[in-house]
Amino acid sequence: MFDAAGAGELFLIARLLFGGVMAFTGLNHFSDVDGMAGYAEFKGLPAPRASVLLSGGLLIFGGLSLIAGVYAVIGAGALAVFLVASGVAMHDFWAVDEDEKQSEMNSFLKNIYGAGAAVAFLVVATVPWPYAVNIGLGL
Repeated sequence: MFDAAGAGELFLIARLLFGGVMAFTGLNHFSDVDGMAGYAEFKGLPAPRASVLLSGGLLIFGGLSLIAGVYAVIGAGALAVFLVASGVAMHDFWAVDEDEKQSEMNSFLKNIYGAGAAVAFLVVATVPWPYAVNIGLGL
């Protein structure tokens, strides 16, 4: 699967970029718990503080799992589900005032294309990855 010249290296770069951004986003959940919990409460999420902490942990786990190649099926699948769910729940551009619509649509679209990337990683998560630990293949 990664036999073409440079394919393994490019795939590693993709993992570092996508997984790194996901993990960094998760860390941000922990650096501003109160602010993010306030926004989650405003959006109607139940247990907003717990939601922020759990989603932060999920983002960190998912990102690091893709970077390292450890339980990548679980990490990629969790990221895909989370990104779609949070896009719909948190960035409902169709239900906000006109002055917020563009910002919410941009955030929604970021979540959706991120979910697409997570699904792409999920598709290849059952085969060994170059430059990866490769623990939990197919799980």
